[in-house]
Amino acid sequence: MLAYGTIASSGILSNMSQAILSTERLCLLPLSPEHLALQVELDADPEVMRHLGGSRSRSQAEAALRANLADAERVPGLGSWVGFVADEFVGYWILRPPGYTDEDLVEGCAELGCKILRRHWRKGLGSEGSRELLRHGFEDLGLHRVAAMATAANAASRATLTGLGLLLVREFEADADDFPPGSDLRAVELAITLEDWKAGAENPHAQPPDGDFTPVTERLSP
Repeated sequence: MLAYGTIASSGILSNMSQAILSTERLCLLPLSPEHLALQVELDADPEVMRHLGGSRSRSQAEAALRANLADAERVPGLGSWVGFVADEFVGYWILRPPGYTDEDLVEGCAELGCKILRRHWRKGLGSEGSRELLRHGFEDLGLHRVAAMATAANAASRATLTGLGLLLVREFEADADDFPPGSDLRAVELAITLEDWKAGAENPHAQPPDGDFTPVTERLSP
């Protein structure tokens, strides 16, 4: 596994329009092709991927990484970040353009998500990194709305998002093609506006369990 120090010093950042971000515990580096081994590790765990269509093969993880990198080309500053605590890989976070690459972009909007290795669950890292991405999106990038998607059954993710100040916007049915037969396709969208974020809609006393709230499914092709 690549250590943070190795990655940071090797000059492999693929999208220089994305900022390197940090929190009290996390360093968030822009996703690059050299992070493939980390994505393969993350996507191979059936528990991590339980609400995201199931574990992935190496080739499927490669396709997901290419799609994530393509997202970063659509709007400067948005994309995916790989998170480390000291030298240890934790997971990755996204703040990407909403919708698909063949859809018209909605200016000032983004879609939030994160996916954490199982051994780092329930440490507050998902919320910590996502809180920094919300700050980055609203303060640095001038966004006016951030949304997140989760399966309705993923109670941990919904609690995490609510703790970050996002509110339920709608319920919908996910695309059956993205999930194994028999899956519960009920899904939800939660969102927060710049005004609500500024007003302190986030509950600072909430301590929800960290969830895996990469949007209902990751796109497997750009």
